[in-house]
Amino acid sequence: MSGFVVGLTGGIGSGKSAAADCFAAHGIAVIDTDAIARELTAPGGAALPALVAAFGDGILAADGAMDRARVRALVFADTEARQQLEGILHPLIRQVSCERCRLAASPYVILAVPLLVESGTYRERCDRIVAVDCPESVQISRVMARSGLAADEVRAIMATQATRGERLAAADEVLTNDADLAGLAAQVAGLHRKFLALAARKGKTDG
Repeated sequence: MSGFVVGLTGGIGSGKSAAADCFAAHGIAVIDTDAIARELTAPGGAALPALVAAFGDGILAADGAMDRARVRALVFADTEARQQLEGILHPLIRQVSCERCRLAASPYVILAVPLLVESGTYRERCDRIVAVDCPESVQISRVMARSGLAADEVRAIMATQATRGERLAAADEVLTNDADLAGLAAQVAGLHRKFLALAARKGKTDG
């Protein structure tokens, strides 16, 4: 069981997944709330009955999973629908992520939450918060390259997320990811050493 939780966040295209992979390379458990959301909305997923009851069978893809693109379009401009969706998914995601953090065998655990700052509640669960940061122009170019979206579409997604300044203000640590992977990995290695020491200290205090 890991009693020291590090929240990892970053805007779209910031490189949060790459940072999480760097921590995992040090043997640290990574609990990804995006991955949990996909599990909950996969065929037979625990969230599907409530989602179908709220939004109808039209949100299901041919394989029985939630059609993420359709639901994204449905809630994008409808605040009430988005709140309804979050009201169903977020408690389930929180429940699963709490359990996985509790069962993690590594000295500390990375809880990767894209909307950590926006949620307002994860701070209570995290001993430290790490923000992955890069210039917004880099975010836009990365997302365009990987998804084929136009710059305006990427900016529209970014507008629904916390601002760069808000994320930096909430963070205890910042990983700058505006260059190559080696540079990011070196920063993660430094934080890894720091978190090992902090986790050990907390373990003694709790014990």
